[in-house]
Amino acid sequence: MSPADTPAVVVFAPSPLLTVTIEDRAGRPDIHVHAGGQGVWQTRMISTLGVPVVLCAALGGEPGDVLGHLLEGEGVDLRTVRVQTRNGGYVHDRRDGERESVAEAPGGPLDRHEQDELYELVLQEGLRHGTAILAGPNADQVIPASLYRRLATDLGANGCRVAADLSGERLDAVLAGCPAVLKVSHEELIADERADSDDPATLVAAMTRLREEGAGTVIVSRAAEPALALPADAEPGDDGAVLELHVPPLEPAETRGAGDSMTAGVVASLVRGDPIREALRTGAACGALNVVRRGLGTGGEAAIRALAERVELVEWKG
Repeated sequence: MSPADTPAVVVFAPSPLLTVTIEDRAGRPDIHVHAGGQGVWQTRMISTLGVPVVLCAALGGEPGDVLGHLLEGEGVDLRTVRVQTRNGGYVHDRRDGERESVAEAPGGPLDRHEQDELYELVLQEGLRHGTAILAGPNADQVIPASLYRRLATDLGANGCRVAADLSGERLDAVLAGCPAVLKVSHEELIADERADSDDPATLVAAMTRLREEGAGTVIVSRAAEPALALPADAEPGDDGAVLELHVPPLEPAETRGAGDSMTAGVVASLVRGDPIREALRTGAACGALNVVRRGLGTGGEAAIRALAERVELVEWKG
């Protein structure tokens, strides 16, 4: 990273979504149109914390045209690759309080030339700014898992701190690059057959194996239960190596996106130079605030700071 480049988080969001949500407002439909998808939600939370973000994404078709305008209004540094295929999207109806899917369209696959352009863009920006989050696509067919392996390996080998919030083949692929931060949900560990139950001891064993396979700090979100974290500076098996992240009790309004916000908060905190345990508190606070708001990846920095002071890191006793 050259002296002229500002430390920032580069977010790899291969296939942003165009989201349409119908809410109720005084008995009338209230329509909201936003950019969405894992990488976009992470970008939004990082920006909330005052850390510069470079968002690298593929945009195509009519949804891509609209997404380009929406993302430019997010206050981030947008870097795009124009592609022939269309971005995906969804229409959800929340007028009855529950989220009902009206229509969902997956993003189309990128051809090899588009994949090469996207790889080159993320590599360039990651090396310039020093930290990158590899977020997943909204559909498996968008890009192959091998692109994640190449990015994680090449970025990491050239001094870029890599964080990943992935599962399945993409999780297996990114481990080749020894990511500094790896976040995964307990449901994903079970679906990937890395754990056979949600028993904490089983999840901790899976976290230890992820560390052995190359991951640094490993975080496992557990829905309403406290997340588990194995910091990079802790040795698996030592007393107090695994931490439970206890957040203040809050009434949820929208449970989706808490894990994405947690990942974003941890990485943003590390970019600011905070130690890993402080980063875990910030990440847990971001996830907790996300569930009390209807906008995914949203929140106020002052509220996050207040919640982070109340997050307790408790040694897990196996």
